[in-house]
Amino acid sequence: MPDFEPVCAERGMRFVLTVSAAYLVGSIPFGYLIVRAKFGVDVREGGSGATGATNVSRRAGKVAGILTLVLDGLKGAAAVWLARGIGSSGEAVDWFVAAAAMAAIIGHIFPLWLGFRGGKGVATGAGVFLSLSPLSLGAAAVLFVAVAVLTRYVSLASITAAVFIPVFLWLQNLFVKPVVGFLPLFTACVVGAILIVFAHRANIGRLFRGTEAKFR
Repeated sequence: MPDFEPVCAERGMRFVLTVSAAYLVGSIPFGYLIVRAKFGVDVREGGSGATGATNVSRRAGKVAGILTLVLDGLKGAAAVWLARGIGSSGEAVDWFVAAAAMAAIIGHIFPLWLGFRGGKGVATGAGVFLSLSPLSLGAAAVLFVAVAVLTRYVSLASITAAVFIPVFLWLQNLFVKPVVGFLPLFTACVVGAILIVFAHRANIGRLFRGTEAKFR
């Protein structure tokens, strides 16, 4: 009993450290830095106004877009790795990792360094869920490609894939095999999907108005 309070305090400090580190990693604005280094301009001043791979491709070419996609994905994977490294032990680590996953996506969408105006969270989310649930991400990636090819709307494909990741995780847990730490992981998937849909709110408006730009 005497050790209960120190253990709780230590876990609390680790949790804060985990979430803070994941947010800071997620908020590294690779797309912004790449376009700024190449052209000396703010990528958010044109296109969709985001720092993600799609807008970077429109402003700085496909190579820059691919580089942004990879680096943003690595941010998500790095946040999970950090959470597993500095998190607690036992069942609590699943919640540490889930919190870090959400913090990384939040960091990408609302980066501290850019006045909380960043990207849409898709690539960073992909990096997160590649580390946490590759089967669910793989199914969502197939869905993404199908929607993108059929409609040529990357935004619609991104929204659809994000919304279905928690569905695929639930189906995996139900029909394939039980997922270790299902509740924390499912929570992270749902919150991640909500964040990504929220970040695409302007795109959703343009889709309804028929003014959304198609990717060529």
